[in-house]
Amino acid sequence: MRLWLVAACCALLAPRVAAAAGLDVVVSGVRNDVGTVRVAICTESTFPGGDCPYHGAAPARAGRVTVRVSDVPPGIYAVAAFHDEAGTLRPQFTLFGYPKQGFGFSRDAPMHFGPPRFADAAFSLSEAGGVVDVPLHYPPP
Repeated sequence: MRLWLVAACCALLAPRVAAAAGLDVVVSGVRNDVGTVRVAICTESTFPGGDCPYHGAAPARAGRVTVRVSDVPPGIYAVAAFHDEAGTLRPQFTLFGYPKQGFGFSRDAPMHFGPPRFADAAFSLSEAGGVVDVPLHYPPP
């Protein structure tokens, strides 16, 4: 009987590992059905570069595209998304550093002479998962 009580107490006191959740990134403003919509889920130390730990993609469709990214542990993240119309798998930029494709960030964080600050795009993901909206902005033709 005592052994059962000790085991139960140990189980209650053991640290719990946070379960990974799914994140649905709803990308709006996609201008056509050419190519792929790509998203990167970034931590503060990896934002907005290409070393973000979680990625997802879905075929482009005019209007809204939902990209499901599974197995993202709870935490504070920011999302960068772009419309890969050319199939290059990476964002393309002009000589002056402006994006050539549709580009956007979580919380519609604005770009001012470069990428937004992490704090402007950051959101909290719980164990239950979540949904984040990312509107795309295209450069003028």
